[in-house]
Amino acid sequence: MATGKDSSSVPVLLNYWNALKRHMWLALAIVVAVTIAGLIVTLLMTPQYTATSRIEIAREQANVTNVDGLQRKNDSPDQEFYLTQYSLLNARSLAQRVERKLRLARKEEFFAAHGTASAGAGLLSSNSGPVSADQLRERERQAVELLLDNVSISPLRGSALADVSYTSGSRDLSRQITNAWVSEFIQQSMDRRLSSTADARVYLESRLQGLRTRLEQSERDLVNYAARQGIVRLAETQSEDGRTRTTQTLASSDLQQLNRLLVQATADRSEAEARLGAARSPGSTEKALSNQSLNSMRQRRAEANAEYQELLVRFEPEYPAARAALEKVQALDRSISSEESRIRNAYSSEYNAARQSEDALRARVDALLSRLDTENRSSIQYNIYQREVDTNRQLYDSLLQRYKEIGVAGVGTNNISVVDDAFSPVDPSSPRLVLNMGLALLLGLGLAGLVIVILENLDESVREPHQVADKLEVPLLGAVPAVDDDALADIDDPKSIISEAYMTVRTNLSFSTDHGVPKTLALTSTSPSEGKSTSAYALARVLGRTAGSVVLVDVDMRRPVVASRLGLDNSKGISNYLAGDDDWESLVQAIGGSNVSFVAAGPTPPSASELLSGDRLESFVRKLSEKFDHVILDSPPMLGLSDAALIAKAVEGVIYVIEADRTAVRASQAALSRLRESRAHILGALLTKYRAKQSGYGYGYGYGYGYGKDNPAEKAA
Repeated sequence: MATGKDSSSVPVLLNYWNALKRHMWLALAIVVAVTIAGLIVTLLMTPQYTATSRIEIAREQANVTNVDGLQRKNDSPDQEFYLTQYSLLNARSLAQRVERKLRLARKEEFFAAHGTASAGAGLLSSNSGPVSADQLRERERQAVELLLDNVSISPLRGSALADVSYTSGSRDLSRQITNAWVSEFIQQSMDRRLSSTADARVYLESRLQGLRTRLEQSERDLVNYAARQGIVRLAETQSEDGRTRTTQTLASSDLQQLNRLLVQATADRSEAEARLGAARSPGSTEKALSNQSLNSMRQRRAEANAEYQELLVRFEPEYPAARAALEKVQALDRSISSEESRIRNAYSSEYNAARQSEDALRARVDALLSRLDTENRSSIQYNIYQREVDTNRQLYDSLLQRYKEIGVAGVGTNNISVVDDAFSPVDPSSPRLVLNMGLALLLGLGLAGLVIVILENLDESVREPHQVADKLEVPLLGAVPAVDDDALADIDDPKSIISEAYMTVRTNLSFSTDHGVPKTLALTSTSPSEGKSTSAYALARVLGRTAGSVVLVDVDMRRPVVASRLGLDNSKGISNYLAGDDDWESLVQAIGGSNVSFVAAGPTPPSASELLSGDRLESFVRKLSEKFDHVILDSPPMLGLSDAALIAKAVEGVIYVIEADRTAVRASQAALSRLRESRAHILGALLTKYRAKQSGYGYGYGYGYGYGKDNPAEKAA
């Protein structure tokens, strides 16, 4: 896959598409294999049946007693409430209840319906004795695990409904477990609510007992203190806001009564005093005016005085009749004075009695005031005891009321109801052939993609022309497409696609030096069969048509193939000259119908490296360059040899040949590093056997040359 710099020059999707085209058959084989495996697995799977029951989970339950329970209402969002309910539907405790209800641990058909073997399997129905407690607990644990693995809860979005489903290999077993799961969930919810109520009642009972004891003790302390202090409270009133409390005690009540009597006595004393003062004026008192005897005497005196005055008119005072009338008047005056004196004495007695009564009452009031003051001082501590009693009584009454309410709070309808009971399914829910085939196809596609990605990342070869400069850091001279026809015939045809490709290489070479195409150059590669020899011949033909005379020298003395492919003599060649034969002109062979000459490799020497390490190669190249316009050397591959590095010293530059989608980048980098260490001038790289069709550029030609062992007629270095 394209990474690093090349990812910026080629779209990523195009890289993936090219990778898919390169591994099309492998990907197709993986997809087909996985699909067939999915079909086989589907056909071998045991049919599974799913039973479903639908329930409604209300947000709040109906409260027929109109008494609040322990759980607060609307104390959490709906989402939190329903997520809690769905989690409870998947709880292990619920699975254990279902297992105990249906006794699944003792049913072999339950384990068989899930295709598993249980601990102690077969012992329940055999004659080997009962299953041990440990085996039974293990079977129960396995049964619970199977229940949790095969139950599913599916809430209906936007509603209070939820589907409870159970899947097994038995229709009836799936139905039974589903219905049992729902009924046990409802029962568990009620048990949990009643359990919390029972716990609360136990707690309240203990609290009530403690408060009852505290209330009794506080009341006892209050009564004892009131008895010690002589406080007798008759009534208690509160203000409308409940903040001011007024208490009436016996002392305050007595004081109130005595105060009223004192006020009345004071008024009576004042009246008596007024009457006594009025009694000092004769005849002005009420008693005097209302006394009949006194009034009669006053009338008789008035008559006697009138009679006396009449006698004085006629007689002298000494006249007996006048004197008798005067005595009568005087006698009546004495009687009147005596009566008035008696009346004054009566008023004085009344006054004295009223004053004594007032004084007595005032003394009693003062005594009660002193007692009330002492009582008020004691009422501070009394009120403390009273508040403690009130507080304890309020706590006790509220807890007692709550205790009674909790007793009836659980009497209500459950908030969970069954909408649809589960029934025995007719058709199996799995396996689904179409679905499984689709999943197998998707899995095959994914696996094929993964394999392709792995292969692409493990592949270090150069596949695209733009990767040459990015990975090898050498300029690209051209990309030669792979062709299926005879490569040499296409090279000889100037109109062929391969000839046009090498013409592009020739054009790029003209920019590699300041004097155009290098006069002497060599071609090498990393390994055999990369198209190096064919490229050397093709460049010679292109230069022969455009730049004058060219001589092609086969310097690969270890495995010479150019002469055999061109049908020329290889009995003498450059190995003869390097070995000491100075007749170099006799080594040059003409290639018919072209401006290209050829020098064969000659006999294979014992050590090609020793021949190339001398100065005769440079001398030979210099002599050829004096006669020909261009000299092209077909060098051996780099491999582990030093031939190419020695040859590079005798030429102006080296063209490095790379086979597309084959040569490892690290091997090419190592070879180029060796060339640079030998101070060779690397003109650029040539990408051969490039199948552009796989990269999306539309070429469709083959390239049939190489170092193959089985077909010597088509070998090329």
